[in-house]
Amino acid sequence: MQKLLLAVDRLSTWLGQLFAWAIVVLTVMVSWEVFSRYVLGNPHGWMLDVQIMLYGVLFMMAGAYTLSKNGHVRGDVLYGFFRPRTQAWSDLVLYVLFFLPGVVALTWAGWTYFNESLAIREQTFNADPIPVYPFKFFIPLAGAILLLQGIVEIVRCIVCIRDGQWPARIGDVEEVDVDKIKAMVGKNEPGRPLVAPPAESEGKL
Repeated sequence: MQKLLLAVDRLSTWLGQLFAWAIVVLTVMVSWEVFSRYVLGNPHGWMLDVQIMLYGVLFMMAGAYTLSKNGHVRGDVLYGFFRPRTQAWSDLVLYVLFFLPGVVALTWAGWTYFNESLAIREQTFNADPIPVYPFKFFIPLAGAILLLQGIVEIVRCIVCIRDGQWPARIGDVEEVDVDKIKAMVGKNEPGRPLVAPPAESEGKL
């Protein structure tokens, strides 16, 4: 079971890292458009639409990645003082009541939205129109991947309720060393394990 949970974590991590390159592409595109517009005098009417779509794709595809790293914002004033089982029960209730209905609705509506756009070969409204439906395809795709990762998190809650501690998850690069900072100020979350390497975490369930 743990191997399956970590496999989904790896998928979400790989997709997050892949689409993170959109930031580099956006930087190049913006820089080129500024140069082309103000130096070469040759602006492109479609460039802004592409930038907006690319940013939207980046934002949507980061959802499952962030969830796999337990990185979404939560009201941590009380949560951090809960025992692991209490944290797991709290997460489980919120996942079932709010997460699952919302993400299922997003995925279903997004698929309908994409198909309607594809059927009419929807384009942007400007002098240089570009197709919109490829961008809209990422709405149900991101929803489906987020739903898959959410199911993994629900399983983690059930495991924590059973075992009294959170299963390990795949680590990734941190902007700062969060664990060291928490240790310095003495505010480690009770029951939340430090991220273990995959080799240490696999096969423990």
